[in-house]
Amino acid sequence: MLKYFKKFKSDKIQHGYVDIYSNYLSHLKNRKLKILEIGVADGKSILSWNSYFKKSLIIGIDIKKINLQKLKLNKKNIHIHQGSQSDPLFLNKLIKKYKKFDIIIDDGSHIPKDVKASFNFLFPALKNGGFYFVEDLQTSYIHFFGGNPFDLSYSNTHVNFFKSLIDRIHFKEIANPFYSLKKYDGEIFSIAFYRNLLVINKNNNLRESNLVLKNSYENKRFNEKVKRNPDSKLRYYFKYKILYKFYTLTLFIINLFKKIILFRF
Repeated sequence: MLKYFKKFKSDKIQHGYVDIYSNYLSHLKNRKLKILEIGVADGKSILSWNSYFKKSLIIGIDIKKINLQKLKLNKKNIHIHQGSQSDPLFLNKLIKKYKKFDIIIDDGSHIPKDVKASFNFLFPALKNGGFYFVEDLQTSYIHFFGGNPFDLSYSNTHVNFFKSLIDRIHFKEIANPFYSLKKYDGEIFSIAFYRNLLVINKNNNLRESNLVLKNSYENKRFNEKVKRNPDSKLRYYFKYKILYKFYTLTLFIINLFKKIILFRF
């Protein structure tokens, strides 16, 4: 992979991305894929993907009009479309045309609201087993891009948005009986953060918890204890269904008040 990015002088080398891409994608080299890259710019990245994934269709989008002939992008297996990465009408047309993507790479505006908008619209169009990459995460920490370097934990940046998706991986482990299903629960297999690069692997993640049953630790422990010792069912019921649940309810109320006071919702 590196030789192609060197050949076309892509800045993905300077950013340190190529080795990471190679680790995730080298086994897919000879497959027939649909690869979408947000942000065409000088076309060097598109040409690199085109040379590496010879059997694949490379789709590029850019808010600016791209001169295909000048950038040598007028090839059969390269499709370039003009439109905004945060425009739902444009993205919807793209999905209608290509249906599903195997790989999506966001190297577009790097503005938090655009990155989040693209992900929320395009992730459902990513195939199971597919990869979603987001480049240049450093803009989350630069206020001139709409990032926030002053409130790292609670700012409305794309890095914090992707951090929150870690909870979607673990939704079956959340011991909160009042928990309601969230978008992407069970759809993300893994999230990996590298310096300025994010990798999300989409896949079913529905394996049951070994400690929690339907978001209740108490119910799981009660069932296990009764299974081992049916004669003590009444004692276990009092311990897990009453005492433990009362403790959980108390913590829930305390944390609810904290969220209200601190405006953290």
